[in-house]
This record gives sequence, C-alpha cells and structure tokens, in this order.
Amino acid sequence: MRIVVTIGGSIIIKEYNHQKFEDYAEILGSLKEQHEIFVVVGGGQPARDYIKIARDLDGGEAHCDDIGIDVTRLNAKLLIMALGNNAYPLVPENFHQALEYSTSDRIVVMGGTEPAHSTDAVGAILAEFVKADLLINLTSVDGLYDKDPNKHQDAQLHENVTATNMMEFLADKDVKAGTYEFFDMTAIQMIKRSGIKTIIANGNYPENLLNALNGKIGTVIIPE
Repeated sequence: MRIVVTIGGSIIIKEYNHQKFEDYAEILGSLKEQHEIFVVVGGGQPARDYIKIARDLDGGEAHCDDIGIDVTRLNAKLLIMALGNNAYPLVPENFHQALEYSTSDRIVVMGGTEPAHSTDAVGAILAEFVKADLLINLTSVDGLYDKDPNKHQDAQLHENVTATNMMEFLADKDVKAGTYEFFDMTAIQMIKRSGIKTIIANGNYPENLLNALNGKIGTVIIPE
C-alpha cells in the first residue's frame, strides 16, 4: 500500500531534541517492509519564530512563507538523518521529485513546496499526485471534535465524517491560528476530489501511526 504521512512540526520538533525523530524513524522503518511511504514534515515553533522575525523586518507574506518552507525542509533533513538507509538522502522540493525519489524503494521525506500551502495541503496534494491509497495526518489532537476539546470537557470526537460535511462544519466556525487545530480546508478539497481515504490522529505518540493505520484511533475522512 502507498501511504502518505504528514507529521505536524508542533509534534516532531516540540521538545527540540532528537528523541521524537528517532521514535518516528523506528515506526516508519518498520512500515517500509510492507508499504511504500512518503512523509511530509511541518515547521512547528521554529518556523513560527523565524517568520515572526521576518515580519518584524517588514518582510512580505510570500517571503515569510518561503522562510517557513526552509524550516520544514530542515526538519525533513533531521528525519532523513534518523531514518538512515531507510530514507532517500535528499529532500524533494516538489511533487515530481518526490515521485522520482520513490523509485529508490526508500522512504521519501519532504517539507513544504510553495507559499500559502500548509503541511496538510502539501500532504493532500502529494497523496493525489503519487496516487496514494491512504493519507494519515498526525497532529496534536485526536481527530475532529464537535467543539474545541481544550476548552470543553464534553467535546465529542467524530469517528467518521465525509469531506463535504467537514467543509460545511469548518465554514461555520471561527477558526483561528493557535487554537483548536482543524484540518486545512485546501487539503479537504483535495481529498474530496481525489477520493483518498484520510485519517486524522494524535501524533504526540509515534506508535499512534500504527494505531491509525490499523483503524484503532482517529477520525476517518470519507472522500464524498
């Protein structure tokens, strides 16, 4: 099975140490034996820190995005280092390169691609481009809730949701940066049009990648 995994930067670089990279490398390496794996890594707090400096220097939004993309690629390089021979040694800068590197039968790890595309969007576009069977989005929440679980103890997790219903749900919400993490709207549109099954799951624990793959956790987005 061909799988695209997106790992939020707030997950993999959260502690600013090597352990999470090594833990993910172990899990991804175990999956490589039976699956073809592509990984997209986010920028996390380091990207936000650099972008703030760029804005303070009156940098335009496109320049800020470009700096953020550079940080995601640094995180990708660290994961490649952790994966060793299981990974292709270079970070692809676009989807054509990602597909080309995959012919090596190694795990392909990439960061961002171009301004205005989040990690979610890059993962969804990559999944469509390489004709993936499954997209797994690992973030800091357990999946899609009916309201912010960080503020409401009675928040209910949706085990399944269609892409259409999810777009309607998000369109009715006041989604702000730094609050409850919803899936990127552009990514949902890509999932709907390409028909790729997608799972959103909590990536704070790398073993959850296996749990999501086995259907034990997370929210499944049905591409309808």
